[in-house]
Amino acid sequence: MSDILARMMIIWTGSGFAQLQWGHMLMLVVGITLITLAVKKGFEPLLLIPIGFGAILTNLPGSGIMDPTHGFLGQIYNAGTASEIFPIIMFLCLGALTDFKPLLANPVTFLLGAAAQGGVFVALVGAVALGFSVPAACAIGIIGGADGPTSIYLASKLAPEYLGAIAVASYSYMSLVPLIQPPVIRLLTTKKERSIEMKATREVSRTELVVFPVVVAILCGLLLPPAVPLIGMFMLGNFLRESHVVDRLVNTAQNEICNITTIFLGVTVGATMEADKFLQVATLKIISLGLVAFIFSTFFGVLFGKLMMVLSGGRINPIIGAAGVSAVPMAARTAHQEGQRANPRNFLLMHAMGPNVAGVIGTAVAAAVMLALLGG
Repeated sequence: MSDILARMMIIWTGSGFAQLQWGHMLMLVVGITLITLAVKKGFEPLLLIPIGFGAILTNLPGSGIMDPTHGFLGQIYNAGTASEIFPIIMFLCLGALTDFKPLLANPVTFLLGAAAQGGVFVALVGAVALGFSVPAACAIGIIGGADGPTSIYLASKLAPEYLGAIAVASYSYMSLVPLIQPPVIRLLTTKKERSIEMKATREVSRTELVVFPVVVAILCGLLLPPAVPLIGMFMLGNFLRESHVVDRLVNTAQNEICNITTIFLGVTVGATMEADKFLQVATLKIISLGLVAFIFSTFFGVLFGKLMMVLSGGRINPIIGAAGVSAVPMAARTAHQEGQRANPRNFLLMHAMGPNVAGVIGTAVAAAVMLALLGG
């Protein structure tokens, strides 16, 4: 009997129940909340389900799943996420999925994508004020661009010690666009402004679509060499799409590669939410600064949209400025939905996609500027 009890005690001591602490339980609740928002509310399930489940798996004590040498997710994280490979591959996939017609049809929306980067610099200043180093502050500020791959890429170079918290904040806020942006949009605009119907844009020629990614890749690469990995792969993916001669490669980038990378990137980002590493004062500061960055990016985008509305004589709906953050296509869809709430006949999706894809380029360029200035 004593042998049986001793063996049962060994089994109990080695179980997750015996090692479970309040931090693990809190993070399990966080993970369950994320996947609940994805399943019940439909908040970007492609992102929140892998992230939420990764958070659950990493907070099951004793599993060792994030061990850098023997843990399954730990090895994938080091090989793909921390090494910058997954974020760069995601830019290839995003390029293959992106249609630049709305942007090229109305090039002035480039300015909205630039204006929406204002939150990046607000959070950067805030991070320095809270005691973070300048490189870490840059990595934290880029959360305001609402671009998960860019956030991971920059954090891995400038602040690897905060990569997990920055990645989680960036992807979480990307997913929660439908919750965060509408209050800011309504605060800054009237119902009459949100009701403005925009006219159909001009037709964009195939020549423009083929030439654009090549020109952007060359110009950005020559002006800002650190932008080449992100912008270069983004434009490569888009050129594959617009060339119309490599459908197999385009389909692979849009589907298999994109889906596989999304799963492993999302799960490993969620798996960085280990209780002992995540529940720290620095992490809470980063999460808070990320929210500030995202709110101010939306704020500056809408504010610049109002300026363009005035200068255009009321032909531009200011809420498409909120789509200047690079959460594609969530931000554009949110702007469209807000326009339809004010005016059911309002169809802003294609107009909002212009600043939305401009925001992707803008965030990557902002990251490259930071790397160039800091010697990354």
